[in-house]
Amino acid sequence: MPIPDSLAFATVADLGRRLWSREFTSVELTRFFLDRLEQLGPKLNAVVTVTRERALAEAQQADQELCSGRYRGPLHGIPYGAKDLLATKGIPTTWGAAPFKDQVFDEDAAVIKKLREAGAVLAAKLAMVEIAGGLGYRQANATFTGPGLNPWNRTRWAGGSSSGSGAAVAAGLVPFSIGTETWGSIMTPAGYCGVTGLRPTYGLVNAKGAMALTWTMDKIGPLTRTAQDCSFVLNAIREPSPAPAQSQCPFRIGVLDDAVTKVQPEVQANFEASRKVLERCATLSEFKLPDLPYGSVNSIIISCEMAAAFEDLAKNGKVWEMTAEEDRWGLYSALTIPAKDYINAMRIRAIIQRELDAALSPFDAVISPTLPSVAYPIDRPWDEYRKGLAGSQIGGAGNAAGIPALSIPNGFGEAGLPTGLQLVGRAYSEDRLLAIAQAYQHQTDWHCRHPAS
Repeated sequence: MPIPDSLAFATVADLGRRLWSREFTSVELTRFFLDRLEQLGPKLNAVVTVTRERALAEAQQADQELCSGRYRGPLHGIPYGAKDLLATKGIPTTWGAAPFKDQVFDEDAAVIKKLREAGAVLAAKLAMVEIAGGLGYRQANATFTGPGLNPWNRTRWAGGSSSGSGAAVAAGLVPFSIGTETWGSIMTPAGYCGVTGLRPTYGLVNAKGAMALTWTMDKIGPLTRTAQDCSFVLNAIREPSPAPAQSQCPFRIGVLDDAVTKVQPEVQANFEASRKVLERCATLSEFKLPDLPYGSVNSIIISCEMAAAFEDLAKNGKVWEMTAEEDRWGLYSALTIPAKDYINAMRIRAIIQRELDAALSPFDAVISPTLPSVAYPIDRPWDEYRKGLAGSQIGGAGNAAGIPALSIPNGFGEAGLPTGLQLVGRAYSEDRLLAIAQAYQHQTDWHCRHPAS
């Protein structure tokens, strides 16, 4: 029997059970998602390369192993997509940028290797903002594959820089994807596209073979339908880590004091509704973020490390091949930043890490809206649309400190577009954040909603 279209939006857990019970094979499931990637991916500018030949070979191997009773875990035989800055042997890895569109590596990135060991099937390389947004883009059309379009409304942005990773999961092109974040690049597409996205603790996922934008801030994590699926993927790709102290239930949750001061009304309403849900399983109290220059520190570190990584683009002139006009000159300004500014930013960053950890220590998580608005229109200046709106600084703080965050769907806002709830925790608290998210998702069904297929 053909696989029903409804399974495009099934969870990894559900698909895994069906594979194990022989309802269909991994090859059949993989062909189903490959067809969706090829047919629907271009409509969203979400896919760079469909890896059909490799995917079918990996799916066939998964079927052979499953038939023989060898079970690699919950990802065994499940197709997925990877952000196109993760190296894949013999397959183009474009970094979303025209100068690198024919770039091919001879080895898989560490995270791709781990997923293959877990039995997952690489079905596609997914679109992204050029150079992961490090050149300072200010518009949706900042990639040679075209602006990432939101599956809920194609006149809106999917979010960056992991635009394809968010859109592909939301549109049912893959059951899960891998994205990266330096400053918002998993949280943003997760929030805008209405999926679950996890930014792990810095270093928890091996970044070997990933494009380096900012060596000391880049993080690799999953985008999925549910928190449970996020756990499955994280467990497959993570490195060993310290075991954080576990608190007893109910959960202890901090509510960011300025969480809804400058957000859209629907974002505020959905956040307040989420608080009421969490009150059933948690004690909530106010949290105030330490007053430190998070944005300035992040901007300097990202600019300086990006300039060091991509200096050759300025020297050989290929930076002028970038799609977004502002990305053609952003590198030059970054190259002029004095070393003392970078050194001072790193010194302040150590203070941020210390102060933020102390502030977070009484809590299992701190919550806020993921973003102050729903997804931006792709045909209007961003500054015009978001005028008067501002998110809290916890995103910048968390990325500077290298601590984990999770975005889960929590409703809909303007134009019927998704909104998100963000949970931030101390270093290596991923399991606790995911436990809170699972408790929330057991009481709500926002993660079950999806755009028309």
